[in-house]
Amino acid sequence: MSDLQLSLIGLGVALVAGVFAYNKWQERKHRKMAESVFRGNHPDVLLGRKQSDPAENDGSAELRIEPGTMASAQDGEVDTGQATARSELPAMEESECDAREPSEALADPAIDCVVRFESAERIGGAYLWQAQHQAMDRLTKPLCWCGLNEHTGAWERLTANGSGDYRRLRVALQLADRRGPLADNELTVFLNALQRLADEFLAVADLPTRNDVLARAAEIDRFCASVDIQIGVNLVSAGVPFAGTKLRGLCEAAGMTLREDGMFHVADDGGATLYTLSNLEAVPFAAEELKAVSTHGVTFTLDVPRVAGGPRVFDRMIVQAKQFAGSLGGTLVDDNRAPLGDSALDVIHDKIVEVEQRMAEQGLVAGGTQALRLFS
Repeated sequence: MSDLQLSLIGLGVALVAGVFAYNKWQERKHRKMAESVFRGNHPDVLLGRKQSDPAENDGSAELRIEPGTMASAQDGEVDTGQATARSELPAMEESECDAREPSEALADPAIDCVVRFESAERIGGAYLWQAQHQAMDRLTKPLCWCGLNEHTGAWERLTANGSGDYRRLRVALQLADRRGPLADNELTVFLNALQRLADEFLAVADLPTRNDVLARAAEIDRFCASVDIQIGVNLVSAGVPFAGTKLRGLCEAAGMTLREDGMFHVADDGGATLYTLSNLEAVPFAAEELKAVSTHGVTFTLDVPRVAGGPRVFDRMIVQAKQFAGSLGGTLVDDNRAPLGDSALDVIHDKIVEVEQRMAEQGLVAGGTQALRLFS
């Protein structure tokens, strides 16, 4: 065997040994990174207990609804019974204590599935946003990524045009809305995508137990369905239809605004809708057509969970409906065209009081931020 062959063999052995040593070094580096990123006990996002709490895994704890404090998988990367690797929060610097978690406006553990996504190295926010957008574009529930700005100590929402770099991030997927609870297949897409992104960015995603997430989503949805009430009061003509020009004049005099949805809105000082007036017939109102339009009825509608002070707003709506009835020569009726007397209106008023009380018992404020998200 020539010296050249021996040299080549030696070089090959050295190269293989070098690759092996490099791989072991990388493995050790990533292990240390994960240990440094997630350490120490922390409150569980979904259950509100520390990981060390023995009640977490004893099967005896009940699911809680706190809304106010409150497509099948194709990749097969997440086990169908339980998600991978529950980890722990990183140790916080004293200067970061006030910003340990983002505000509820960004990630609300009462109504969101909130996942910790953290790395020992900084990740470009715009690059991560683009990657997650591609991975999660099939999701139908609202999703928010936010990262801790280590210069300002504030959490900020990730956007396509953001310029921040982050090591500490939170991902919040809303658990329910008026379309129903978070579905199993959608949660699978979410968890699979998070794991792939964690692998891509050498980060650690603290994935929750999927069955707990689905059970909580279903529980929140059941509660919301039980208080999801819209009150409609119809004003119908006695024979001659209401002229569009007169109706528009009454609405504008009452401070109502015609919006793109084809309804007149009564809004509070902040622009939030209190109640609406819509055409009882199928055609929505349009500003350019009201001169030629006539209708046999209109409907005043109050969306109870989305309005603060519902009983008071209902009383105001009824006063205005009666004024319109007097001006247009119409009659107030329910959906069965039965006349609505004061006694029937009192029953509706009491029902609104009951709904708001039930929501308040769960810490959910009618017309509050959480209610607007859940009832959308």
